[in-house]
Amino acid sequence: MVKAILEKGYGVLNSTKKLDFLAPLLMRLYLVPIFWMAGTHKIDGFENIVQWFGNDDWGLGLPFPFILAILAIAAEVIGAIALLLGLGVRLMAVPMMFTMIIAMTSVHGQYGWQAIADANAPFANERVEASVEKKEIIVSILKEHGNYEWLTSSGNITILNNGIEFAATYFIMLLVLFFIGGGRYVSLDYWLKRKILPNA
Repeated sequence: MVKAILEKGYGVLNSTKKLDFLAPLLMRLYLVPIFWMAGTHKIDGFENIVQWFGNDDWGLGLPFPFILAILAIAAEVIGAIALLLGLGVRLMAVPMMFTMIIAMTSVHGQYGWQAIADANAPFANERVEASVEKKEIIVSILKEHGNYEWLTSSGNITILNNGIEFAATYFIMLLVLFFIGGGRYVSLDYWLKRKILPNA
């Protein structure tokens, strides 16, 4: 009886394999605008990015900031295009993951896990807990001196903690794409492989 139920359950699960292209496709499409915007914003403010990468006092203090800025832009812009087309997904995931590692260690790591400060969430550090009082003061000032309903009509007032949460999430998504590729049907990798390496 139990065996029959398990077999039926596995049969149902196996029937979903026809739709297994959806997960990598949606991950790719989710990441495209994130990396495209990150890369194109760096192009628009290239000189400032180079200075920020290289400056020890108020920046990241990285070596060879000009070269690193170009590499970061290339990884993000070319990577976004590759993800959109499903072309060289596994290959392009590597430099994109590397940019996320740099972002986590050099930019966001000092602030802990949370991207948005929420004292009730797991991994709340002292910086996040201190944001509660600051947010209350901000809200009271806005209510007293500003049009609070208009100011919050697009969303609640939040405090950015700038932790590694988003960069880590993108890294994990890219890691998944590195292992599974761009997926079937809706990626150029799939069709090129079928054409060039059908037995691989």
